[in-house]
Amino acid sequence: MSRPIFEAAGVDPDAVQIVLVNDQTLNAFVAGGQNIFLHTGLLLQAEDPLQLLGVIAHETGHIAGGHLIRSREAIDGASAQALLSLLLGVGAAIATGQAGAAMGGAIGGAEVARRSLFSFSRGQENAADQAGLVYLEKAGISPRGMLTFLEFLAGEEGRIQNRQQVEYTTTHPLTPDRIDAVRYALERSRNADRQLPEAIVEQHRRMRAKLLAFVQPAQVARRFPESDRSIVAGYARAYAAYRRNDIPRALRLVEELIAAEPRNPFFHELKGQMLFENGRVTEAVGPYRDAVALFADSALLQTAYAHALLESQIADGLPAAVRALETSLRFEPRSPETWRLLSIAYNRQGDTGRTAYATAEAALSRGDTAAARVWSDRAMAQLPRGSPAWLRAQDIRIAVGEPGTPRP
Repeated sequence: MSRPIFEAAGVDPDAVQIVLVNDQTLNAFVAGGQNIFLHTGLLLQAEDPLQLLGVIAHETGHIAGGHLIRSREAIDGASAQALLSLLLGVGAAIATGQAGAAMGGAIGGAEVARRSLFSFSRGQENAADQAGLVYLEKAGISPRGMLTFLEFLAGEEGRIQNRQQVEYTTTHPLTPDRIDAVRYALERSRNADRQLPEAIVEQHRRMRAKLLAFVQPAQVARRFPESDRSIVAGYARAYAAYRRNDIPRALRLVEELIAAEPRNPFFHELKGQMLFENGRVTEAVGPYRDAVALFADSALLQTAYAHALLESQIADGLPAAVRALETSLRFEPRSPETWRLLSIAYNRQGDTGRTAYATAEAALSRGDTAAARVWSDRAMAQLPRGSPAWLRAQDIRIAVGEPGTPRP
């Protein structure tokens, strides 16, 4: 769904990571480079995929505009401003003999710095809105979703706030002003009434159904009554039954889904997950194998398949597990769990050098620089010098640096 927006912004779609945060608040943000974080509350509230794409277009505006770097510079500038005010206050206290002058200067300087930072943030948020509208237009996507989402946001703000919002004390422009700007763009958009392909709309329905069943399984019966015989409703009911630990019903429902869409890899994956997480590990290998056969380019499916192979320890399963994990890492190279499983697989093969290397990658992926330092040293000591794994271990060692030194 997001790829056309990234391409319109001149951002490499494969370089952007979308991370889901299990939090029911209505929020999304960019952090740590080209990483878009979406709260589950936002995904569940965005009933129309155009609304979700409007949010993603806005966050892409932050990425393309380099706002993270500029925000850090603004924070540093605000801190310097507050410090300068404190120093001037100390000077005034010395000159006048009034200690309160220093405290007054510090408080006043901090408030000025805070308002300056908020003003800078509002400018960036406004720029991200405008950039997002440009990307949507270039990608042939209607901005109507951005408008309806902001209108919903305005309603939520009115419901939870008992006092009038004052712009200079907020980090975002006032929502009514944002609505006016998007409505103006919608009136002039060539794509105002363009609908998304039905396949994307259906994918969005299924994503929300599965997510609802995962985070709020008790709500599924009310949202999807038994009279609803759609695939979406069946998907939600199957996953909710699994979450409630009603495994017989969950398996029966997922078998119905597979019968309806035998080439849907995620239905096979769900069956494998149900079996695997309930101790039926060997039985889970088949459904996971079917899922991978249908969607080989999925890191999620490849890692799950490999995990089942490793736990089942079936004959000839180890080489297949290694291949699946190495394939997974081509698509998601920063997954600590995948690297951990690969280190186990290498260890079972008796390959101590690559075991150390994979363990170093796992440590680096989860931010454990001390462990990454130790294991990368071990890997370089055991791997053939100049081999791809040795060179990558060397890269890790350089990245983590010496103990007590900041990472480059």
